[in-house]
Amino acid sequence: MPKAHGSDHDPIRQLMNIALWIAQFFLAFSLFYSGGTKAFIPMDILAAQWPSIGALAPPIVRLLGVIDMLGAIGLIVPTILRIKPALTVIAAWGVVLLMVCATVFHIQHKETAQVGVNLLFGSIALFIAWGRSRKAVIPERMK
Repeated sequence: MPKAHGSDHDPIRQLMNIALWIAQFFLAFSLFYSGGTKAFIPMDILAAQWPSIGALAPPIVRLLGVIDMLGAIGLIVPTILRIKPALTVIAAWGVVLLMVCATVFHIQHKETAQVGVNLLFGSIALFIAWGRSRKAVIPERMK
């Protein structure tokens, strides 16, 4: 596991840790909300909110919702429990990939307003991946 720069008492590392927790919770909440919507809201209501949803088969929409929710869990649970916290970095990279795919999908369906959200979420996920792997690494809990 990469070594974090500075000690636990380093004010820059402490600020970075706070910023990363804020980013993790914000992105996880957003993904969990979006994922829950895709996984559980009736398809006709979803299609009214997001016209491009009609281009996808319902099982695909439900699967994307589950993927969003799993990404949200991966951004928080390993780090907060300090059990395999490196999984948070992997989850963040997964969210980056998800947002790249979502950006392409929304561009193809001429939903340019949604592209900004995807780019924002992808950027936040990049920040989390970078920060948790280089600047404010959370150590694994000692047994």
